[in-house]
Amino acid sequence: MKHLLGGPGTVSGCLLRVGQCAFGAASIGLMVTAFGFSTYTAFCYLIASMGLQVLWSLGLACLDIYALRKKRDLQNPILVSLFVVGDWVTSTLSLAAACSSAGIVVLYTRDLDLCATRKGNPCNRYQISVAMAFITWFFTAMSSHVMFWILASD
Repeated sequence: MKHLLGGPGTVSGCLLRVGQCAFGAASIGLMVTAFGFSTYTAFCYLIASMGLQVLWSLGLACLDIYALRKKRDLQNPILVSLFVVGDWVTSTLSLAAACSSAGIVVLYTRDLDLCATRKGNPCNRYQISVAMAFITWFFTAMSSHVMFWILASD
Protein backbone atom coordinates (compact mmCIF):
# COMPACT_ATOMS: atom_id res chain seq x y z
CA MET A 1 0.00 0.00 0.00
CA LYS A 2 1.15 3.52 -0.74
CA HIS A 3 1.90 5.91 2.08
CA LEU A 4 0.14 9.15 1.17
CA LEU A 5 -0.04 12.47 2.95
CA GLY A 6 -2.99 12.26 5.35
CA GLY A 7 -2.99 8.48 5.56
CA PRO A 8 -3.68 6.52 8.74
CA GLY A 9 -0.89 6.37 11.27
CA THR A 10 0.89 9.48 9.95
CA VAL A 11 1.35 12.90 11.52
CA SER A 12 -0.55 14.56 8.68
CA GLY A 13 -3.41 12.07 9.09
CA CYS A 14 -3.53 12.81 12.80
CA LEU A 15 -3.62 16.56 12.15
CA LEU A 16 -6.41 16.07 9.62
CA ARG A 17 -8.46 14.12 12.19
CA VAL A 18 -7.79 16.67 14.92
CA GLY A 19 -8.93 19.41 12.54
CA GLN A 20 -12.13 17.52 11.78
CA CYS A 21 -12.77 17.09 15.47
CA ALA A 22 -11.98 20.71 16.37
CA PHE A 23 -14.11 22.31 13.65
CA GLY A 24 -16.97 19.88 14.30
CA ALA A 25 -16.88 20.69 18.02
CA ALA A 26 -16.75 24.42 17.22
CA SER A 27 -19.80 24.05 15.00
CA ILE A 28 -21.68 22.26 17.77
CA GLY A 29 -20.61 24.79 20.39
CA LEU A 30 -21.65 27.80 18.34
CA MET A 31 -25.00 26.30 17.39
CA VAL A 32 -25.84 25.19 20.93
CA THR A 33 -25.10 28.63 22.35
CA ALA A 34 -27.35 30.37 19.80
CA PHE A 35 -30.79 31.13 21.17
CA GLY A 36 -33.64 29.17 19.60
CA PHE A 37 -31.65 26.73 17.47
CA SER A 38 -33.76 23.78 18.65
CA THR A 39 -36.87 25.08 16.91
CA TYR A 40 -35.31 24.33 13.51
CA THR A 41 -35.00 20.72 12.44
CA ALA A 42 -32.07 21.41 10.11
CA PHE A 43 -30.03 22.84 12.98
CA CYS A 44 -30.80 19.83 15.16
CA TYR A 45 -29.69 17.60 12.27
CA LEU A 46 -26.47 19.62 12.09
CA ILE A 47 -25.83 19.02 15.79
CA ALA A 48 -26.44 15.27 15.42
CA SER A 49 -24.27 15.00 12.31
CA MET A 50 -21.42 17.01 13.79
CA GLY A 51 -21.67 14.95 16.99
CA LEU A 52 -21.17 11.77 14.99
CA GLN A 53 -18.33 13.41 13.08
CA VAL A 54 -16.59 14.48 16.28
CA LEU A 55 -16.84 10.98 17.74
CA TRP A 56 -15.57 9.34 14.54
CA SER A 57 -12.66 11.71 14.03
CA LEU A 58 -11.71 11.70 17.72
CA GLY A 59 -11.57 7.91 17.69
CA LEU A 60 -9.40 7.85 14.59
CA ALA A 61 -7.16 10.63 15.95
CA CYS A 62 -6.59 8.54 19.09
CA LEU A 63 -5.80 5.54 16.87
CA ASP A 64 -3.34 7.66 14.87
CA ILE A 65 -1.66 8.88 18.06
CA TYR A 66 -1.38 5.29 19.30
CA ALA A 67 0.12 4.18 15.98
CA LEU A 68 2.60 7.04 15.99
CA ARG A 69 3.71 6.39 19.57
CA LYS A 70 4.07 2.61 19.07
CA LYS A 71 5.38 2.98 15.50
CA ARG A 72 2.64 0.71 14.11
CA ASP A 73 1.51 0.58 10.50
CA LEU A 74 -2.26 1.05 10.14
CA GLN A 75 -2.32 0.57 6.39
CA ASN A 76 -3.75 -2.89 5.94
CA PRO A 77 -6.64 -3.42 3.49
CA ILE A 78 -9.30 -4.32 6.07
CA LEU A 79 -8.58 -1.36 8.32
CA VAL A 80 -8.32 1.11 5.43
CA SER A 81 -11.60 -0.14 3.93
CA LEU A 82 -13.25 0.48 7.30
CA PHE A 83 -11.82 4.01 7.31
CA VAL A 84 -13.08 4.59 3.75
CA VAL A 85 -16.64 3.53 4.56
CA GLY A 86 -16.69 5.48 7.82
CA ASP A 87 -15.35 8.60 6.13
CA TRP A 88 -17.86 8.29 3.29
CA VAL A 89 -20.78 7.97 5.70
CA THR A 90 -19.71 10.83 7.95
CA SER A 91 -18.78 13.00 4.98
CA THR A 92 -22.16 12.51 3.35
CA LEU A 93 -24.01 13.24 6.59
CA SER A 94 -21.88 16.32 7.27
CA LEU A 95 -22.45 17.74 3.79
CA ALA A 96 -26.19 17.13 3.97
CA ALA A 97 -26.44 18.75 7.40
CA ALA A 98 -24.30 21.74 6.41
CA CYS A 99 -26.27 22.32 3.20
CA SER A 100 -29.67 22.07 4.86
CA SER A 101 -28.58 24.41 7.66
CA ALA A 102 -27.11 26.84 5.15
CA GLY A 103 -30.43 26.86 3.33
CA ILE A 104 -32.26 27.82 6.51
CA VAL A 105 -29.70 30.53 7.30
CA VAL A 106 -30.03 32.02 3.80
CA LEU A 107 -33.82 31.86 4.02
CA TYR A 108 -33.89 33.78 7.29
CA THR A 109 -31.12 36.28 6.61
CA ARG A 110 -31.82 37.21 2.99
CA ASP A 111 -35.25 36.05 1.93
CA LEU A 112 -37.41 36.64 5.00
CA ASP A 113 -35.13 39.25 6.59
CA LEU A 114 -35.89 37.85 10.04
CA CYS A 115 -32.38 38.40 11.36
CA ALA A 116 -32.62 42.18 11.10
CA THR A 117 -35.90 42.33 13.02
CA ARG A 118 -35.31 39.59 15.55
CA LYS A 119 -34.49 40.49 19.14
CA GLY A 120 -31.32 38.86 20.51
CA ASN A 121 -30.09 38.12 16.97
CA PRO A 122 -28.55 34.59 16.86
CA CYS A 123 -28.07 34.66 13.08
CA ASN A 124 -24.35 35.38 13.23
CA ARG A 125 -23.81 32.28 15.37
CA TYR A 126 -25.89 30.23 12.94
CA GLN A 127 -23.78 31.44 10.02
CA ILE A 128 -20.45 30.78 11.71
CA SER A 129 -21.62 27.34 12.87
CA VAL A 130 -22.61 26.40 9.33
CA ALA A 131 -19.24 27.66 8.04
CA MET A 132 -17.46 25.47 10.59
CA ALA A 133 -19.59 22.52 9.45
CA PHE A 134 -18.50 23.07 5.84
CA ILE A 135 -14.84 23.20 6.91
CA THR A 136 -15.36 19.95 8.81
CA TRP A 137 -16.90 18.40 5.71
CA PHE A 138 -13.95 19.58 3.59
CA PHE A 139 -11.45 17.92 5.94
CA THR A 140 -13.51 14.73 5.96
CA ALA A 141 -13.77 14.73 2.17
CA MET A 142 -9.97 15.10 1.93
CA SER A 143 -9.49 12.22 4.34
CA SER A 144 -11.99 10.08 2.46
CA HIS A 145 -10.23 10.80 -0.82
CA VAL A 146 -6.82 9.87 0.60
CA MET A 147 -8.16 6.66 2.16
CA PHE A 148 -9.82 5.68 -1.11
CA TRP A 149 -6.58 6.11 -3.05
CA ILE A 150 -4.64 4.12 -0.47
CA LEU A 151 -7.18 1.33 -0.75
CA ALA A 152 -7.19 1.50 -4.56
CA SER A 153 -3.39 1.36 -4.73
CA ASP A 154 -3.31 -2.08 -3.15
